[in-house]
Amino acid sequence: MNTQFTQNNFEPHYDVVVIGSGLGGLVSALILAKEGKKVVVLEKNNQFGGNLQTFVRNKTIFDTGVHYIGGLDKGENLYNYFSYLNISDKLKLRQLDKNGFDMISFDDDSQEYPIAQTYQNFVDQLAHLFPKEQENLIQYSNKLEEICSAFPMYNLNIGTFADEEDFLSINAKEYIDSVFTDERLKAVLVGNNFLYVGQAEKTPLYIHALSVNSYIHSAWRCVNGGSQIAKLLIKELKKYGGEIYKYQEIRSFVQNENEEVIGCETTKGKSFFGDLFISNIDIKKTIDMLGERKFGKPFSRRVKSLEVTPSAFTIYIVFKPKSFSYINHNIYHFNSINDVWDSYEKPTNDWPNTYIATFSMDQKDEEYSESMTVMTYMTFDEVQKWEESYNVETNDNYGKRGEEYEEFKRQKTELIIRKLEKKFPDIREKISSIHTSTPLSYRDFIGSEKGNMYGYLKDSNHPMKTFISPRSKVKNVFFTGQNVRVHGVLGVTVGAFVTCCEILGADYLMNKVHREIKLNANE
Repeated sequence: MNTQFTQNNFEPHYDVVVIGSGLGGLVSALILAKEGKKVVVLEKNNQFGGNLQTFVRNKTIFDTGVHYIGGLDKGENLYNYFSYLNISDKLKLRQLDKNGFDMISFDDDSQEYPIAQTYQNFVDQLAHLFPKEQENLIQYSNKLEEICSAFPMYNLNIGTFADEEDFLSINAKEYIDSVFTDERLKAVLVGNNFLYVGQAEKTPLYIHALSVNSYIHSAWRCVNGGSQIAKLLIKELKKYGGEIYKYQEIRSFVQNENEEVIGCETTKGKSFFGDLFISNIDIKKTIDMLGERKFGKPFSRRVKSLEVTPSAFTIYIVFKPKSFSYINHNIYHFNSINDVWDSYEKPTNDWPNTYIATFSMDQKDEEYSESMTVMTYMTFDEVQKWEESYNVETNDNYGKRGEEYEEFKRQKTELIIRKLEKKFPDIREKISSIHTSTPLSYRDFIGSEKGNMYGYLKDSNHPMKTFISPRSKVKNVFFTGQNVRVHGVLGVTVGAFVTCCEILGADYLMNKVHREIKLNANE
């Protein structure tokens, strides 16, 4: 929906209006504020940060989406990007186990298989368990590094799309099958594909490589949650004069008599006028608000036809004090090696057929875990009967979803606990409380279509279909967020810099980034 009227002299005017305070929006806003631009960020919910949000249950902090981060050792890619944003040395982090930050396991196998930090250690740890595959592991490691080096912005370099193009259509499963012979090792190598939703026939090798590479270099857990990233970015934004407001859901864009976008109007009836607009919300919603004609029907139809990744059902466990030893790695568990690909699409009588478990340390006694988060796939279909209800106060249909919904969550929770008991036989007696979230929770609090985790599914068979340029067909409207490049903290940060390169010029911005990083390193 669009509104046409002229701004009056009493309403503030901004150089840049950023819609959505997820990581992409915050990073884009801060980059442009550092350039002296007058920037405002608008958020529809009570909490800023999108997937960086945390929440508290039983005095315990839980992450919504950021369970661990890669590339944050000094001099690594995310560290350098964050250094430019002046937050690298302010983050409170704990490094995960260097000999296995992720452990892959299966019901029919007592062995846990490590994904280790640094490529040399990665090869050594797996070669010990699969000695005949050592040379293949070296070849595979070199391939991942080669692919990542071909994506210039991933490495803070200026490049063209041609640098990346050669790798876009390589299928991950086909490549791994061509290198390795051991079926269990093949499963182990993609065992943490919950990071990107592994599909045998579609997942490109570059998505696999970009997702796991930074963790292999270094893997970290945020102490007291990932919301610290959002808080630090907002603090820096305000230092440069940026403004940020919650409870400001965009209802429509404002156009002048020449149909140029000059502002946006919120559901609260407030208008924000500006020269540039950066959308960090669902691209389909942006198209709907401005109209397909503005973006061109071919682009609009392509975007609206894209398949989104599945969502998740998550349980958040608070442990009784000093009852559960701290585990300094993540666990990816499967019923069998046949479940590593296409996990969310496989019908199973033994649900869940896969889960990821992460742990938080008790800050009062580091020997123990304070909590545990367990995630497994869930499609929106399973909760569709409640889709007209919302759990955020900004929505007109705010309210309880009823006892049937609560019973649904209890049944799913019990199935997960039974699955956990196979690995931790006495876990039930150590639990103080359990809390849950469903695809509806992700939809409500993150704002993603059907509560999807990672945006649009990438497809090696049609690599250009999901390519979204940050520069839209509307001359002063830009996109940022996980659909611009790749999801995840690193991927979204890179995507925000890509967006700002379109606005400021790639040579100008990235040369400035390199100069500041060099200065910071010498201080």
